[in-house]
Amino acid sequence: ICAICLARAYPPLGAEYLAPDITATWIAVCIIFVMAGLGLKTEEFRKAFQQIWFNLFVQGFNFGVVSASVYLVSLGLKAANILSDDLADGLVVAACLPMTINMVLVLTKAGGGDESLAIVNAASGNLVGVFLSPVLILGYLGVEGDIDLASVFVKLVVRVVIPVAVGQVIQKTMPKVVAFYKTHKKRFKRFQEYCLVFIVYTVFCRTFEDGSESSIGDVFLTILFVFLILISLMVVAWYSLKLLYRNQPEMRVMGLYGCTHKTVAMGVPLINAIYEDNSAVGLYTLPLLIWHPMQLVIGTFLAPRLTAFVESERRRLDGENPPTSSKKEEDPESLQPPASEVIPKDEPSTLQLAEASTPTTHET
Repeated sequence: ICAICLARAYPPLGAEYLAPDITATWIAVCIIFVMAGLGLKTEEFRKAFQQIWFNLFVQGFNFGVVSASVYLVSLGLKAANILSDDLADGLVVAACLPMTINMVLVLTKAGGGDESLAIVNAASGNLVGVFLSPVLILGYLGVEGDIDLASVFVKLVVRVVIPVAVGQVIQKTMPKVVAFYKTHKKRFKRFQEYCLVFIVYTVFCRTFEDGSESSIGDVFLTILFVFLILISLMVVAWYSLKLLYRNQPEMRVMGLYGCTHKTVAMGVPLINAIYEDNSAVGLYTLPLLIWHPMQLVIGTFLAPRLTAFVESERRRLDGENPPTSSKKEEDPESLQPPASEVIPKDEPSTLQLAEASTPTTHET
């Protein structure tokens, strides 16, 4: 928000004087994706095969159902002249992006969901998103965007794919660098966030300098529609997961977040790489900047309720499938003979009395 306000105050600073074509479009974007590649845990991908159908459902919903649904909504909004074309297209751009990494993991843990599946889906989704998100965006908006398709893919390879590959190579071949990165992970993350804020700042500087047809009313309408879209998609995802994974509450919690979350860390530089020459790039970015905090607010509100749901479901499932033992634990008291069979040590037994009363041969 501060970056957008500063951009509005004096647009030429970020649009011209800070050389955004080099600093934001190349340097900042490459830094973000090198660190993204350095942090992606590709060794976690093999765990995905244990729940392959669940992972396919989450990724298919996130990339396919969400993007198609939002695209249809955007067409209706544009046809009814409710929202400007640029903001409506921005909704579609946001819907084509992969899920967040940190937010999905944190909220899944807070809601009692399956953390390992969160790690697998977030990492694999972001890796797939590097290639799939541009294809979806250009498939939905390529004609309206008026961009050179070949040029865009060359830029994506140079600015996104290669930096991610470099980060992966560093992760696999330079253990000292990886150790240094892990030791100062918080500082690297903060630096990555500063790069992201700088990109947002320069993007909106160019948008304000070139002018825009969207009004402040369009911005508030975008907030409203993002809220309604996100809630609707979460409801559909939740009941779909209930139908498919009724007795897997932890998976359902993870799926709820994974099906609808969208990443701003990878989304902003990706949008900037695709639409760098488009004056409306700021409006294409705005719906994502609204979607990201809104999913955090809604997810945080749901987390304690989902935790209670998981605990309740676990009790129900444990009641339906009580633990069984091959041998019942025997009570030590049950091993004692009945009181009537106990012979006091100080009293002679019946056999002893009979022998004592029978005369011996000598006595006879």
